[in-house]
Order: sequence, then structure tokens, then C-alpha cells
Amino acid sequence: MGARFILYGLAIVLVLMTASLSDWQAGQFRHLLDFDAFYIVAQRVWLGDVAQVYYFDQFAKLQIDTIGRDINIFGYWTYPPQFTLLVAPLALLPVGASYFLFVAGTLGCYLLTLRAISRSCFALVVILLAPVLLLTLFGGQNGFLTGSLIGVTCLAMERKQIAAGLGLGMMVIKPHLAVAIGIYALLARRWIAVMTAMTVILLSSILCTLLFGVSIWSAFLTSAHESAVFLGSGRFDVFRSISLYAIMRTVGFSASWAFLGQAAVAVVALSVVAFAIYRDFPARWSLGISAVATLLISPYAYDYDLPILGVGMALLLPDLTRLATGGERAAIYGLTFMSGFYGLFQILRLTIQDGKSIEQPAFDGLLLVTLLWLIVRVLLRGADETRRNPRNGADVDT
Repeated sequence: MGARFILYGLAIVLVLMTASLSDWQAGQFRHLLDFDAFYIVAQRVWLGDVAQVYYFDQFAKLQIDTIGRDINIFGYWTYPPQFTLLVAPLALLPVGASYFLFVAGTLGCYLLTLRAISRSCFALVVILLAPVLLLTLFGGQNGFLTGSLIGVTCLAMERKQIAAGLGLGMMVIKPHLAVAIGIYALLARRWIAVMTAMTVILLSSILCTLLFGVSIWSAFLTSAHESAVFLGSGRFDVFRSISLYAIMRTVGFSASWAFLGQAAVAVVALSVVAFAIYRDFPARWSLGISAVATLLISPYAYDYDLPILGVGMALLLPDLTRLATGGERAAIYGLTFMSGFYGLFQILRLTIQDGKSIEQPAFDGLLLVTLLWLIVRVLLRGADETRRNPRNGADVDT
């Protein structure tokens, strides 16, 4: 029942957001949404000068022209050309209709994927993800899209490797969020999936080169480099980041130490994936761990990327609820819910404060590290118990 009310609430918010964007007129002030960046880029594709969005000054001007105010603009467009091509159709419709089709379509795909993965735990997963679903919807971000791609990859990895490879290859739009899944595919020797993913990346790169020209790649690399410098200088708001880098920066560490800490966490996260495969965990467990771990790799992971966490929990919760103690279950549920709630709170705060950013600490990265540790602890104990008494084991194949 609770999950149903959440889904009804999401539908209402989606309609209200669409109506707000549809009623907006040029010259009126409104907050800039993440979706606006997608729409601006889509327009430049059709105008034939999309390369300019990869340069800070030009992209900033385009955003200011959109909302008429120099407030809460996005610093850089650092998406690979594949995502630039993917959003191009958005400009064929008015912004309100485009927002609705993009968000409703990707949200629907994401929920269907979660239902296919989570078995009887779908309602629980939706409840725990409620803040993540809302904050992603509010911004019109692509978290539902990446969550769907990772979900399809995990769902198909063991039995339909071509489909898994297609999903993994399409994650070229946000490759830093697919690292752990890619490592799983390599270590688990899912060669068909790996080769399919590489083919998708290669062919999509060729297509982007043919459509945008070779110069699009130099523009993209310039933007990525400048964005890294910008991040290191401390000029990004990091309170919605889910990385350890953000935590270390907000407590006073230098950029160098924060990057070192992030690298250490990334190594540990990938080691956990390798450990799960080495210990011969069921594929469902290893893939779930990989989905959680992949969010800990990059300093550029944000709360709107947390739909991927939902994929991991959908894979794991059917067995975690069985294997964990009451206290462990409460901790797992609480950590999952809070990882999205903090970002949702910040969105509401910024809306009330008219978009004025006030420095706030980041701590979601700590929640995710703790959650991963707790998951591995419970599954290790469950694996040992299953080996001692095979009758207590559940069917956990994907």
C-alpha cells in the first residue's frame, strides 16, 4: 500500500512539473533544472553548433539566456558525445512535453526493470527509494535512464549476454558509473557481454564522429579536463555528491588528499567485487554488490545517480531480508533511505532559499561505504550458513 501511494505521488509531481514547464514564458524567472541543460544541448545539435556547449563561457551564456538570470547555472557539459546525440530528439518538442516524455519514459522503464529484478521485494524497494525517485524527478536528470541500463545489464548478464552487453555498452553515456559492472563482466568471464559492449562503444563513437565531426572529441576532452580542474579548486557544490572525495573536501582536506582518498575507496570497492566472485557468491549477490560498489568509484557521482543503488538493493534484498538480523535489516533500510533523503532535503532547501547555495557538508559517501560493508558482512555469514546447510539456501540465480 505504501509503495502504491509513492507511485501515485510521483505521478502527481510529474504532472505538476510538466505543467510548470509548459506554462513558463521567456523572460519569467524560474530555477534552472538539470533537464534544461539537456534541452539546451539538444537545441544546439539541430542548430549545428553543439561543440560550443563543451566550453564553459559559451555554455554558461546559453543557460543564462534560457532563464534570464545568472543563478544556479551548471558549470560544464562533460557528457560524452554519445549522450549529446541521445538527447538531440528532446528539442523537437516544447520543453514541457519533452520533459514529460523523457522523465515519464525513463521512470517507467526503471520501475519495470526493478520489478523484474526484485521479485517479491518490489514494494519495499520503492519505499526505500522514495527520496531518490523524487529528487531525480524534480531535476529531470538521467538517473532513471542509467538505472535502467544497469538494471538490464544485471538482469541479463547470466543468461542473455548480448542484451547485457548492449546495456553495458550504452553506459558510455556515463562510463564512470559502470566501472564495477564492467569489472564483474571481465572477472566472471562474460566475454560475449564484454565484446558486445565494446562493439556498442566503438560503433556509437564512429556515428558521433560522422555526425558531429572529429572536433567534438577535442571539445569533450577539453571540457573533461577543465571540469577536473574546477572540481579540484573547490568551486563545485559538493553537498549533493555521494563520493568520499566530497566528504573529505567538506571537512577540510586538500584536493590532492581527497582524490587519494577517493582512489583508495575505489580500489576497495572493486576489491569487494573481485572478492565476491572469488568466494563464488551467487551471481545475484555479486551483481548486487557490483551495483552498489560502482557508485563509490568516481568523485563525480551524485545523488541523482542513486537509482543504480536501487538496482543493487533489488538484487540483494530478497536474500538480505532473510539472512540479516532485525538490527541489520533496520540499518540496511535506514542507510538506503537516508542516502537519497539528504539530497532531497537540499533540493527543498535551495528552492526555499531562492537557489542561493549555502555550504553544507556531504556525507552520503559514508552511508554508501557503511552500507556496502554491512551487505558483505551479512552475505558472508549467509554463504557460510548455506554451505553448512544447503537446504537453507535460496534460489539466487539471476
